[in-house]
This record gives sequence, structure tokens and C-alpha cells, in this order.
Amino acid sequence: MNVEAYQSRFLYHNGRFEEGLVLEVSGGTIVKVSPKKDCKVSYIKDLGDVALIPGTINTHTHSFQSLVRGFGDDMDFFDWRDQGIYKYSLNLSKDDIYVGALFAFGEMLKHGITTVCDFFYIQNQGNENARAVIQAAKDLGIRLVLARCFYDWKKAPIVYQETATQASERCLELMKLYQDDPMVTIYPAPHSLHAASPEMIQAGFEVAKTTNTMFHMHLAEGQYEVEQVKKEKGKAPLFYLNDLGVVCNKMVAVHGVWLTDPELDLMAQNNVKLSYNPSSNMFLADGVTPIQKMLDRNITIGLGTDGACSNNKTSIFEEMRMSSLLQKVHLLDGKAIGALKAFEMGTLNGGIVLGLPIGKLEPGYQADFITLKTNQLELQPIQNLKTNIVYAFSSNLIQDVYVHGKKVVSSGELQTVPEPKILDLVQKVTRAWS
Repeated sequence: MNVEAYQSRFLYHNGRFEEGLVLEVSGGTIVKVSPKKDCKVSYIKDLGDVALIPGTINTHTHSFQSLVRGFGDDMDFFDWRDQGIYKYSLNLSKDDIYVGALFAFGEMLKHGITTVCDFFYIQNQGNENARAVIQAAKDLGIRLVLARCFYDWKKAPIVYQETATQASERCLELMKLYQDDPMVTIYPAPHSLHAASPEMIQAGFEVAKTTNTMFHMHLAEGQYEVEQVKKEKGKAPLFYLNDLGVVCNKMVAVHGVWLTDPELDLMAQNNVKLSYNPSSNMFLADGVTPIQKMLDRNITIGLGTDGACSNNKTSIFEEMRMSSLLQKVHLLDGKAIGALKAFEMGTLNGGIVLGLPIGKLEPGYQADFITLKTNQLELQPIQNLKTNIVYAFSSNLIQDVYVHGKKVVSSGELQTVPEPKILDLVQKVTRAWS
């Protein structure tokens, strides 16, 4: 077997930075991490004065929304939705959606994101748009989880809507099409309690159950949504979903801002996981998710950026920082959500949330890693590297990005699709917008 070996000044291993280690990769997978003296590979590539760390994992975004960045700024939720997302998404073609994904994923790679979960809902009665998103990910070389949305709210744009049968059949079709692709994973994703009927939610759950996959769902994001569910269903959102029979260890709740303590207990009992999107929650004035209470119950939490229309900066390092600082000020507790816990949420926990062997530099995990320049001011004093990465990070620290063992960013520049090409395509799509 062909093995490539890498050494760097520091390598993040077993929760700390160590010197003198070598990372061995074969077929896109990590096969060994060991002291240099124990490496049998004839040539070891020296990556230089860098820290080698796992790639970050974005557990929730909407790629097309990168095209709408800035058009929904400083609005309340309903104006943001109607004058931003709805206004500009209705006429996007398959090619436009490809450009939006290329834009979003290219920027994410430059920010050190090696895996992204795109919660995609502009189906337009088929899978062509979803396949355009997947093609953009493949062209760039980012690992993709496509959470194919199940959406049937009658007041939504028609391009979002499907029947439960259509959504199930099309999701299964995509799953079959990409089942042998190590870089693409398909999951069902009932949109939310306000945009997916009980039948649609159960349909998404059944696809997940049949295929033994995760399923994603927006849950308790806005206070208005929780009140609406209580009024119409007579109980809190997660308890209503429990009545539908879908609360289980395959469920990933997105946001969870307004979940109550009894709902958190139910999450913990069923090993429900959370995608936490702190910057988006602040941008839309949703509220503060009680993640310390979740962690106290051993609920697994990964981080997400959400779409760039509700969080203009697509960086998981930024979400690490925000998750820690927001909880500290909200709880008035400087010890809340330390840097190492935030880093874990943006790496290893993201892999657990997505059900993939990613986010850790260990044998058997995917060879998705990034290198950070350690000779930069932001990371000094270097003995505080673990916390400086979370609290003082800037994207200029990123040297190289590897996904599945392939270098896709070199010296901070995309290697697969030229950035000027992406800029030109984005400008062509959005030039007439105002």
C-alpha cells in the first residue's frame, strides 16, 4: 500500500500539541500516528513551522445563501426571510445554485473547514439542484454531507415544496447514486415543525431508519415557533416529535435555542445530538441556546455557521470563539465553555454529529487536516497555542488544507477551482440584484 508521511513542528494528538510525531496516510485515511523513530516510511514530508490539526467541521449551512449575503442584514426574522431568502432564491437556476455552492464551499475551505453539511431545500421538483451542489463540492474537494430537505409548507415558495412520497423517493435516489462515493453522504432532513407536516417528518425519519443514517431538523430556533407549536399541538416541540416517534439517536437538532429542561432530559435519554450555530442565533436575535445545560447532560454538540445570509462569516474557528464567549457572558461565568471544549465541538464532536470518522488525527479517521503557521503574532506566546487558536484565530494563519489526503488549499490559496473564476461567476449571478 502507498503511504504518505507528514511531520510538522506541532501535531494535535490526544487532546494536546506534541512535537516529534509523524502522521501516516494511505487511501485518504490516517493509518498511523507515531514518533518519528517508529515511522518506517522512506520519505517523510516536512510541512515546516506549522501546527497540524484536524480540519474543522461545519454541521449546518445553506450554501445558496452565500449569494444572498448582505441582502438581509439588520432585519427582523420575517423581513430577513421575505426580503432576503425568498426574494432572491425563487429564480435561481441549477447553474446559479452550483455557483452559490462553489462560493460557499470555496470560502469554507480557505477558513479551514474540511467537511460541511449543506441543509439544502431548493429542490424544484427533482434532484438536479442537489446534484449541482454535490458537483460543486466534488470540484473543490471538500467533504460533503447533503442534508436533503423534506419541505411541504404550503405558504413557502413552490420551488421548496414536495409531497412526502416525492421527498422520500428522491432522497433514496440520491443515496443510491452516491453510496460508493467516500466524499459524499446523503441524509434526510425534515425542515422544521412549521415547514414540514407530521407526514413529512415521519417520512424523513423512515428514510433514516431504513438506511441507518442520521436525520437533521431545525428545532426550537425562534421563540415564535415554540409558541406556535404549543398553541397548535398542546406541548413543547421535542415532546410533540416524541409523540410522532422520531426522537432517537439518529436525530440531529439544529439550533435548539428554546428547548426546556424537560426537553433536554429527553434529548439526553435518546442521545439526540445538536448542531449549535451561535453567530446565526445572534444575527437573527433568536436567543442563546442552553449548551452548558446540554453538556451537563452529556449531549453531543457540534458547531455550524448556518447560511451566509444569517452569518456573514463562514468560519468554524469563529463559531468556536463565539460559542465560548457567548456562554460566558450569558451565564456570567468565565469558566463556562472553555477553549478546549469549543475546539472539540468544532472538530471531533462535529464528526460524531454527522456520523462520520472525521475530526480526529487517529488511525481509521479520514485524512482531513489543516496546517497553521505558528510564527504569526496571533498565536504567541506559543505555549498557549491551544487557547490562542480559539480566542485569537484569523484566517491568515491557515497554510494548507488537506481533505481525504489531498491538498486542496496551498499557502492559503485554493488549488482545485481558481478563486478568480469563482469571483467572476458570483458577480455574474448577483450583478442585477439590489
